[in-house]
Amino acid sequence: MQTHALRHALLLILSGASASALAQESMPTPASPQACFALETDATRLACYDSALGRTPTDTRAADAAAAAAQQARKEAKATAKELDQPLPRRNELFAHDELDSAAANAGRGSLLDSRWELAKDSKLGLFQLRAYKPVYLLPAFWSSKPNEMPHSPNPNNTVTQAEELDSTELKFQLSFKTKVTENLFGDNGDIWVGYTQSSRWQAYNSELSRPFRETNYEPEVMLTFRNGYSLFGWNGRMTGFSLNHQSNGRSDPLSRSWNRVVMNVGLDRENWAIMLRPWYRIPEGRRDDNNPDIEDYMGRGDATLVYNRNGHELAITGRHSLRSGDRSHGSLQMDYGFPINKLLRGHVQVFDGYGESMIDYNHRATYIGLGVSLLEWF
Repeated sequence: MQTHALRHALLLILSGASASALAQESMPTPASPQACFALETDATRLACYDSALGRTPTDTRAADAAAAAAQQARKEAKATAKELDQPLPRRNELFAHDELDSAAANAGRGSLLDSRWELAKDSKLGLFQLRAYKPVYLLPAFWSSKPNEMPHSPNPNNTVTQAEELDSTELKFQLSFKTKVTENLFGDNGDIWVGYTQSSRWQAYNSELSRPFRETNYEPEVMLTFRNGYSLFGWNGRMTGFSLNHQSNGRSDPLSRSWNRVVMNVGLDRENWAIMLRPWYRIPEGRRDDNNPDIEDYMGRGDATLVYNRNGHELAITGRHSLRSGDRSHGSLQMDYGFPINKLLRGHVQVFDGYGESMIDYNHRATYIGLGVSLLEWF
């Protein structure tokens, strides 16, 4: 009973934090700008003023065009100085150079990736503001084609010897948020974020087992992100990030599962599309302590997420693969579709097929289908 109470208390605390992040992303139209004055959080107050005064999002194409023009002007100034055999004036001696730098630093302002990572110079909202990270959702119906009743691992200490009768339908929810702890670490670029994601699978309809939480995955991480400004095959390279990532299910043997990774994140977007490429390196563990030594061959060595967002409808497809052949070739594919119900609530459909839907199922293949609601999607 104490364990259940602790879980419910944690859920309430994290739900409140996610609701705070939601308030920053979806602001009802206030009766007047004066109504925004009492809001304590800077980001929420700014969103309130934008809604009250009818401010429209920045045209990303205009910001990109201004950045390109600034970069071209910089090149021409360098070429002229070289031709005349003269050094370029220092920035504080020529205000025009500061304007060029400012325009270049605003590349991508208003884009999908900028909306989540505050990449452009004028998009930054300061430190310790709770922001959206991964999708936040509740799926009351989450069905599995093959429940994993006997989790196993090459490590004998992490192999279950007695099957557990699980319901094929359970409840799943995910909470996720991040906050910036350092801004502009290198001049006007380089931010450090701290993020946390928790996803739970709850046998809420299994009265015979006293409705236990079957699996909860905890994923804290620290991320260093940089703004980019390049083009590749019609896509705009917006960001590069590096993170230290820990993921585990917080359980004891034989059900314990965990790993630590160094993850690289490359983000590109174009109009209503965004793509995130994430190769990673697993930090090795000792053989005796490793409760899932072959996890990379199932949950992969990298993933890619493609997102399409238009008129409140969002489709995200995530693929993972082991990047190996033969018996070590495994992966997964996940599709999430979110659609508006009202200003605060969205419908959410999730389909997963492959290995590693959760840590305890890292080497177990099944198909999962979930239906429910979400507060936040990717963008």
